[in-house]
Amino acid sequence: MADILEVKNLKTYFITKEMTVKAVDNVSFTIRQGETFALVGESGCGKSATCRSILRLIHKPGKIVDGHILYKGKELTALSQKEMRQIRGKEIAMIFQEPMTALNPVLTIGEQIFEAFGDQKMSKKEKTERAIELLHMVGIPRPETRIKEYPHQFSGGMRQRAMIAIALAAKPQLLLADEPTTALDVTIQDQIINLLNDLKAKLGMSILLITHDLGVVAQMCDRVAVMYAGHVVEIADTLTLFSSPRHPYTYGLLSSLPTGHEKERLIPIPGSPPDLANPPQGCPFAPRCRFAEDRCREELPALSEISPDHLTRCHFPEKLSEVKSFVEGGR
Repeated sequence: MADILEVKNLKTYFITKEMTVKAVDNVSFTIRQGETFALVGESGCGKSATCRSILRLIHKPGKIVDGHILYKGKELTALSQKEMRQIRGKEIAMIFQEPMTALNPVLTIGEQIFEAFGDQKMSKKEKTERAIELLHMVGIPRPETRIKEYPHQFSGGMRQRAMIAIALAAKPQLLLADEPTTALDVTIQDQIINLLNDLKAKLGMSILLITHDLGVVAQMCDRVAVMYAGHVVEIADTLTLFSSPRHPYTYGLLSSLPTGHEKERLIPIPGSPPDLANPPQGCPFAPRCRFAEDRCREELPALSEISPDHLTRCHFPEKLSEVKSFVEGGR
């Protein structure tokens, strides 16, 4: 499959007089046409900053200081804000984490969908029919009535569905979904996951999913990039990542994931992520990694391919068997 998005050596920093926070530090990955690609990791690892960088929605003191973002071969970092407005919503759309803050409380859901149509030449009747169609597509009952209601009249799950409808209004080819199920209960979460999977298949779009929930990743995603302290530390297809992770941080995430086994003991990752204003000299995970050696504390490893389509940022990926026995033995 062809690549629809390529992020190369992206650096997004937040720069003040007192400090420079390296929120996204030399991040590279690609998203292929028609696939769902996930960015996963703990809070503060740079997932959302990466996502917002793609749409050039980083505001001061944040700044993209280096790197390339190529959408269908077009360099987004070189476009003016006027040119970016032709990309946002129309070709690349975004679903935000909390729909109640993303939706406008003084406009009806229908009016907000109308706004998302942009400069499409449509009559009011055509816009209304299309908006009703979109609400029906995302599973909102009685769309002819609900189109006239305000966000506060919708439940949390319905607001999330409405936001998805707004994102799809201009028929984007790439959908960025930033924690789209975090604020929802498990039942509604599952419905939203199924909805996104169905829409991707029906519309042929690609999805970039930002999440810390590996259960959602297992249900939705074709490939995964694991982020830690502003870096991508591992990229693999979902099956390979879950069955044969090759970075200690990925192992740590998976070993803390419940499996439903009796007498199961979850293994937490000790410590906390580093201060991105003062990151460690070597591998940022070294202070929390029980397998770290002197080289890890002195030298940042490169993101290297260890097998086709499987990359890891670790000096000692061959320690797989040792790490695996530790994780399995702890259970």
